Amino acid sequence: MELRDLPPLLLLLVDCWASMSAQAGDTPVVTTEALSSTKPAPTTFRPAVSPRPHETPRAPRPSSDPRPTPVTDVAALCVCDLSPALCDVNCCCDPDCSSVDFSVFSACSIPVVMGDSQFCSQKAAIYSLNFTADPPQRVFKLVNQINPSIFCIHITNYKPALSFINPEVPDESNFDKLMKTSDGFSTNAESDVSLTTKPDAPNTAKYEYGVHLQTSHSFLRFPSPLTSSLCTDNNPAAFLVNQAVKCTRRINLEQCTEIETLSLAYYSSPKILRVPGSGTKVPITVQSIIIQSLNKTLTRLEDTDTDVLRPLVLVEAGHDKICTNIILEVKYSLTYTNAGEIIKADVFVLLGAVSSAMVPFQQKFEIYFIQTTNRYGQLTLLRSTAEQDCLAIAGIRTPVLFGYNMQSGCKLRLTKAIACRLVAQKVESLLKGQGFPDYVAPFGNSQAQDVLDWVPVHFITQTSHMKDSCQLPVALAIEVKWTKYGSLLNPQAKIVNVTANLISSSFPETNSGNKRTILISTAVTFVDVSAPAEAGFRARPTINARLPFNFFFPFV
Repeated sequence: MELRDLPPLLLLLVDCWASMSAQAGDTPVVTTEALSSTKPAPTTFRPAVSPRPHETPRAPRPSSDPRPTPVTDVAALCVCDLSPALCDVNCCCDPDCSSVDFSVFSACSIPVVMGDSQFCSQKAAIYSLNFTADPPQRVFKLVNQINPSIFCIHITNYKPALSFINPEVPDESNFDKLMKTSDGFSTNAESDVSLTTKPDAPNTAKYEYGVHLQTSHSFLRFPSPLTSSLCTDNNPAAFLVNQAVKCTRRINLEQCTEIETLSLAYYSSPKILRVPGSGTKVPITVQSIIIQSLNKTLTRLEDTDTDVLRPLVLVEAGHDKICTNIILEVKYSLTYTNAGEIIKADVFVLLGAVSSAMVPFQQKFEIYFIQTTNRYGQLTLLRSTAEQDCLAIAGIRTPVLFGYNMQSGCKLRLTKAIACRLVAQKVESLLKGQGFPDYVAPFGNSQAQDVLDWVPVHFITQTSHMKDSCQLPVALAIEVKWTKYGSLLNPQAKIVNVTANLISSSFPETNSGNKRTILISTAVTFVDVSAPAEAGFRARPTINARLPFNFFFPFV
């Protein structure tokens, strides 16, 4: 029996068997259209296209389509367009802004839009506002910007370098390849730490804006009012956040000696970590203690070292009770570097007496940060400003440059209520600056380990004694002596001596006025002490010729 004599149903089964041999592992689906056929099927064996087997619905996969084409046309580029479908204020290149919006703009926040400034020639979009028009109008210009530098780029042969490369999105086809080229991934928190933490990596910890100031045990506490005017003691101080607050304290006067937030030790004993998580600690130094009596009389303690831990004392005065040495004002002054390190911490306090009639009483807390520019222990001078206020420019210095004679100064305004000794310490610290060096390098490339080659700084103090007068430093004069060293053809400058002269003047203890203004100055002078050069020549060569012992034989 031949195949053409088979009934249609059998031909269909043979056809299905051929599909199975051609598509191994696929299960053919029989359609109703094939079973209802009334004509013989063709006798040619052909592989049947089997439909995809039924699968469980899956979530949509991330699209692997390429990212939008980078915008390199400066006329279509707008970096201040931050709100989609909305007009951004003063954004003159925002396509969502209309002429009505432009008429109320005060200025163009981005006046010039251009590409890489290193190219010799490129297009630049310039935006401005014409306020003479009524209403004001936006003015747009597309100009050719010329770079006058001789090192500009004339043409680039790598266009993709002008934009970011589109990242490859993982999908079913490239997942294994991306896993091999990447560093892998982690499935728990412990593996995250093990992959990201490298024991040999340098410690880059530093304080950043708003980070809490860490101490040995917790954070530096800075009392402040929160929901009410009452003091909240758990508020941590934050880096570079200057604060000045007042809050009210309600206490039981009989228990004042047991409240630690009223004592000086609470604010002076913490040690601030130099950087977060480090073992280096910066102690808080008490710079000034002022005692205020019940009648508001102020007395400044001259020796703060012996009074750092002044205890709280409860005394009875008749039918009243008075608690002394209570903190009324606290002022922190923290000095930091460009690297985000705390290098100095000072505190100024006002202690007072509080009676039962004064409860509740008010406290004042202040904290401010001063940046030091003398990270490397350089010789520095005061930096003059337009205000000429010495207290306002404290911590702002100008480095001394070799060979440049400089002079700068400021004005110090004082009141007669300030103690002479405190002012003298403050002015001397202001003149010397932070980190005043003890040695300077003789050459510009001197090594730190060659300690014997470094030149010591000789510090001299000049005073003029007068009876019933206050000795205040008024000037710091630095003299640097240097000489030419080495060959006559290429002499090198070498520092041989550095002298810092602190000059003090006498001022009367009493003054007819309420205020006094003192001029403070710093100066540096370079003196060439080179000796006259002496030309040197090599010694004449000597001929060391020896004749053989038998040279005159047989005559001698």
